[in-house]
Amino acid sequence: MLKVSADRVCIVMMSAVGDTVHVLPVLHALKRANPAMHITWILQPGPATLVRGHQLVDEIILFDRTRGMRGFLDTRHQLCTRQFDLVIDLQVYFKANIITSFINATVKLGFDFARARDLNWLFTTHRIPPHPMQHVQDQYLEFCDWLGAPRDPVVWGLGPWNDDERRWQKKFYSSIDRPAVPIVVATSKREKNWLPERWAEVCDALYADFALQPILVGGRSPTEVECERIIMDRVKYKPISALGNGGLRGLVGILEGAALVISLDTGPLHITVALDRPVVSLMGYSNPKRVGPYHKFGELMIDAYGEPGEDYQISMENRPNRMPLITVKDVLEKVDVWRTVY
Repeated sequence: MLKVSADRVCIVMMSAVGDTVHVLPVLHALKRANPAMHITWILQPGPATLVRGHQLVDEIILFDRTRGMRGFLDTRHQLCTRQFDLVIDLQVYFKANIITSFINATVKLGFDFARARDLNWLFTTHRIPPHPMQHVQDQYLEFCDWLGAPRDPVVWGLGPWNDDERRWQKKFYSSIDRPAVPIVVATSKREKNWLPERWAEVCDALYADFALQPILVGGRSPTEVECERIIMDRVKYKPISALGNGGLRGLVGILEGAALVISLDTGPLHITVALDRPVVSLMGYSNPKRVGPYHKFGELMIDAYGEPGEDYQISMENRPNRMPLITVKDVLEKVDVWRTVY
């Protein structure tokens, strides 16, 4: 029995792909507590493509912030005739506050005062209790605790969902004759990125020394395209480039079919964890205790965030200039751990 009436629930978490992945276990917990629950999720167009078709998402309302004020007005128009029992406000930025103000709901549940940035607490009616900082996934699951929805087991349910996606995945892998290793080569944040020249060395070693097929994955942003160019110019054994291939849903299919994934701190890392595929993660800028792989593949993580032997605390502190400390040898040693353990 949930603490409040929750037959019609609206989720406010609109932007980052990684955060979108972290919302999915919340949905599973809520639906286990009330299978008849109707869930509406307000999302920006990019992350919406990731979860459209998910069995637990009944309705998606798009918020297109690239349209400026018109984007807010369009979303308000979609919300004005809907009535909800509960809003779960997982995003604490000002744009989310505006969207939350548009929603007609009996209960609007948000973060406690200490974590409610941009005056978020003014736009909610109820708040979860204060809690020491923890992994983002656990932070979202605190909402389930407040509602009385048991969080375990933590399930994402992310993967190819229909026959067309399975056919696309099968076609993509049909010409690859060795175990595949997708590599997430760049992110939108420069401080999280690694040196493309080192990616080139990793690609050659994966192919020649480990008999694996490296695949460059991600989007086709200028940063990613430039990284691709440098890698292709420097490698002896050309990797497959799948940058932008199939969009986010195609990326899910590629990652799910992988033997191993190598990823920076970005959305595809969390997609990979949700798919339960082994992942070598390169962490340096962000605190891995807060945003690293959630309860999986810790033995494959490269932690350049802390100094050797440093017992750092979980925090939102970012540490610039740490990613260059990661060497090609560090990555290949983790690949060797994978080969031994998995």
